Amino acid sequence: MSGTKTVGLKIDGQTVQAPEGTIVLKAAELAGISIPHFCYHPAFEAEGNCRMCLVEVEGLPKLELACSTVVKEGMIVRTSTPRILQARKDVLEFLLAEHPLDCPICDKAGECKLQEYYDRHGLFAGRFVEAKEKRDKKVAIGKGLLLDRERCILCTRCVRFLRKVTGTGELGVFERGVRAEIGTYDGVPVGNNYSGNLVDICPVGAITDADFRFKTRAWFLKKGPTVCPRCGRGCAVVVESVSGYPLEEKQRRVFRIRAGENPAVNGWWICDLGRAGRRDIDENRQVRITRKSAPEEKVSREAAIEEIAGRILGIPQAQRGARIAVVLNSLLTCEELALAEKVFAKGLGLPGVYFADPMPGEADGFLLTGERVPNARGVLEAGFSPRLPNLDALAASVEVLLVFGSYLLEHFSEEAISRALAGIPSKFLFSACAGPLDRLADFVFPVALPAEKSGTYINVDGLRQTFGRAVEPPPGVVSEREILGCLANGLGLNRGGPDAC
Repeated sequence: MSGTKTVGLKIDGQTVQAPEGTIVLKAAELAGISIPHFCYHPAFEAEGNCRMCLVEVEGLPKLELACSTVVKEGMIVRTSTPRILQARKDVLEFLLAEHPLDCPICDKAGECKLQEYYDRHGLFAGRFVEAKEKRDKKVAIGKGLLLDRERCILCTRCVRFLRKVTGTGELGVFERGVRAEIGTYDGVPVGNNYSGNLVDICPVGAITDADFRFKTRAWFLKKGPTVCPRCGRGCAVVVESVSGYPLEEKQRRVFRIRAGENPAVNGWWICDLGRAGRRDIDENRQVRITRKSAPEEKVSREAAIEEIAGRILGIPQAQRGARIAVVLNSLLTCEELALAEKVFAKGLGLPGVYFADPMPGEADGFLLTGERVPNARGVLEAGFSPRLPNLDALAASVEVLLVFGSYLLEHFSEEAISRALAGIPSKFLFSACAGPLDRLADFVFPVALPAEKSGTYINVDGLRQTFGRAVEPPPGVVSEREILGCLANGLGLNRGGPDAC
């Protein structure tokens, strides 16, 4: 930050300039030096209870905590002397004295800090012959969260998260000494909108997610960053999908969605609604184009788009504004909306470009917004004035209807939609998931979900975020941008353009 005073110090012989007030652990990171730690998290005040981040500060008689020691001008810090290395081994030996050796079945294996630090700083022979303490290994603490008390190292990250971030404080440390353990107050389970973050911040496998438990291993997962599409906040998320072994048809691809880091939007957290989006990617997907008149017949995308273009061009140009209607949604990217505006508003001159979005929900005052779409601001920027269609008006005059998404069902009954669409000769649905609208359309086109495409969203605060594809769509499934590009080409609006088929 401009104007912030910096101090100069040396860490392992390297000269480092760090902002005033920086802790030694973060200053070391600026120099590319990693200091091991369990309890420290940048979102909380340091507690210093794990003792793993001990360092030597010249002039001080004892080892100091890198997570709570603030840098000073001229300070000389050492992070890997024999004294420090021995201290780290002692801490690890203390933790492992009661820790179960169940890495082969632990969901955290492959990304566990205790496992990682033992490999890097431990590798000592065990000296304890006494039996380990036996504790509860499957304690339900709320919302699909399971606590293994034998694995817990009492870093208290979970406790501090619920106190400092959500302010709900469902967890605490009970008893003392060797009997100390994490538990809920009066048995009241964790029930806030951000409970899944407890799994992310647990440095070991003490808190696990029942939805992920024993399903796959961390080293098989490919991590794809993207933007969450489930509300207007646009949180950074990481979609973790299998890439380490072949999958059978309809087998689960995405095993979890976790928080990405974006200080300008969501910091280190995401809500549970965003995590639950992993089911959208795998469940009930449309995977091929279907024709109502011949549902078993294989239809190519090019032939289907050609048929849509033919039916549109079959309407006299002067009558298209009244006889063609389009229903879009605010999950489309800015690029897709711009192309839709080019094709439908400018190219065909349609006044009837409508929007049907997921119904609003309740905001929670933290990250989750009331609007349940990621790009409502992008819709306005593209020049659209979003409004729901009048079903009676559609039935009375429209001959060709294009519907993107299945969200009409959130605003009208299936019976009302069916009655209105019965009088429309040509109906085309573009949807990622199968649903009741499928039987009403002449053609159903599978489309990619937000995690399966790239583009730009503008969030509720007006922040423009560009994202890439986090996971591959099912074979043959493409984005609305590609479909609109093909349609533009078929209508003669995009001859030779980059979005053509």
